[in-house]
Amino acid sequence: MEEPRTPEVHTLDARSLRGLAHPLRMQLLDTLRLGGPATASQLAEKLGESSGATSYHLRQLAAYGFVEDDPERGKGRERWWKAAVKGLHFDDELFNDPNPAVRGAADLYLHEVATAQGRELSTWIGNREQWSPEWVRSTDLSSMTLRLTPELTLELIRKMHDLVDTYRDLEHVEDAPGVETVRVHTHAFPLNTD
Repeated sequence: MEEPRTPEVHTLDARSLRGLAHPLRMQLLDTLRLGGPATASQLAEKLGESSGATSYHLRQLAAYGFVEDDPERGKGRERWWKAAVKGLHFDDELFNDPNPAVRGAADLYLHEVATAQGRELSTWIGNREQWSPEWVRSTDLSSMTLRLTPELTLELIRKMHDLVDTYRDLEHVEDAPGVETVRVHTHAFPLNTD
């Protein structure tokens, strides 16, 4: 997959992958990355889990450097968590690791990413009537089929990522009327047409 662009992007290695490759841990990290700091109880309520489960998995995520305490929040025993990374980079070499547990964690991680992306898209489709007509018109659900070599596919991926990066930190947009968080998914993979 594409190389990370910023230092806030954590490159997954065999150790950290095993710490992240769990469905609830991945959900917790995504929720903190998108929604900002929260307590284990708040996350439990949002994700339909017990606070004991969210507390345990948050501590595991912290042990691997994915989340950390938010010292600016919380009073007394109330512990707030925040994401310690802005993005993740998956190295395809994890599939070649000699340890079968690492290869299994790599498979689980990618399947969970695909499931989460499908869930986000299904949620948008199910809730699109709650958005303005401008937002409904400003979405895309496209599928394009090309005939490419692996090298051309990598070139296409880099160009798509570079384009998205030009929109990442537009200074004038943050306070613009109607600004919302927009999720962009890209997928590029070979398709067996036999």
